[in-house]
Amino acid sequence: MATYRLNRDTTARKALFNNLIRSLVSYEQIETTSAKARAVRGQFEKLVTKAKAATLNSRRQVQSILQNNQLVKKLMDEIAPRYQESKGGYTKLTPLGARRGDGALMVRLELTKKVALDLKPKKEDQRAKTKNKAKSSLLPKKIINKNEKINVAKVVAPRTGRRGDR
Repeated sequence: MATYRLNRDTTARKALFNNLIRSLVSYEQIETTSAKARAVRGQFEKLVTKAKAATLNSRRQVQSILQNNQLVKKLMDEIAPRYQESKGGYTKLTPLGARRGDGALMVRLELTKKVALDLKPKKEDQRAKTKNKAKSSLLPKKIINKNEKINVAKVVAPRTGRRGDR
């Protein structure tokens, strides 16, 4: 069976794949080389399929790969329920172009279903803003005459250099 070796020995390759999977769970997208993304994509999809089962055994299998309780909780409680009705295709690859240093093809590996963020301010926040505006308008404002001088202290830059402050 052909596998992605990526010029690494077995332990280094497994560690690399596990770290990429952890990053994908925590950030929901990663930017990496095309070969690494294609290698990790299948493992991540199998992991999400296990997490969708939501049994104690599946939780333990996910824990054995992620090795982090917070990431397991996020995968089982937030990510897996998004894909409950779909049978696969949890990730997508977006090409980003060649890396500047070595010309490696870079891609963004991200989840297909993102969490919709509510960008509208809540009604309570709007009420608090109007109350603050009303309070600020009631406070007396200090009136400065044009003829008055305002004392402003000169700001001197601290001496920094090899010798310090001499």
